[in-house]
Amino acid sequence: MNIYEKLDLLKNRLKDMESVAIAFSGGVDSTFLLKVAFEVLGTNVLAVTARSSTYPEREFNEAMEFVNSTGIRHMVIVSEELEVEGFTDNPTNRCYLCKYELMSKIKGIAKDNNIKYLAEGSNYDDLGDYRPGSVAVSEHGVVSPLREAMLTKEEIRVLSKELGLKTWNKPSFACLSSRFPYGQKITVEGLRKVDLAEQFLIDLGFSQVRVRYHGDIARIEVYEEELEK
Repeated sequence: MNIYEKLDLLKNRLKDMESVAIAFSGGVDSTFLLKVAFEVLGTNVLAVTARSSTYPEREFNEAMEFVNSTGIRHMVIVSEELEVEGFTDNPTNRCYLCKYELMSKIKGIAKDNNIKYLAEGSNYDDLGDYRPGSVAVSEHGVVSPLREAMLTKEEIRVLSKELGLKTWNKPSFACLSSRFPYGQKITVEGLRKVDLAEQFLIDLGFSQVRVRYHGDIARIEVYEEELEK
């Protein structure tokens, strides 16, 4: 199946849904999914973005810029993972705890707005990763249209570029909690340090950045070709 057949598959799947609430982070995948869903379903699409200490301000601002420029229905909610029991201890199922809390809230919003489906932006490549959050997605009956259409990350970037989306070459992003090794306590102060450190490096011109938190030590990761810089 070629890339455009997959796109048609995605559009047909969305059309069958009739109405959908999409967990929207502003990343490559969720932006593409939201854009296509809006083209297919118009006002029957609701984007929901969650604010929390694990979500950098720059990501939130980019998400807001996109929905404001397109006129897509949008709702911002607070989903503070640090208040979820056990999350700050940073267990190996941390992503499950986070995703379960988030999807519970978005599911309630969908119900209140008479929206039939709740969707998120996992793609076909994500099937091979360790993703405890996907268990929570499944438990809440959330659909993953990009994965169902077998669209890979690279294909999503290609189609995003054709659609004129700024996110087509946006670096991949994972929440700031992922910078803490499992078992190391996650704190608001630590998250803030990581956010500021990564923003500092991005402002210097680095394209893909991770600042791993090890107490008094920060481990900086960048692309190999940017190590010289």
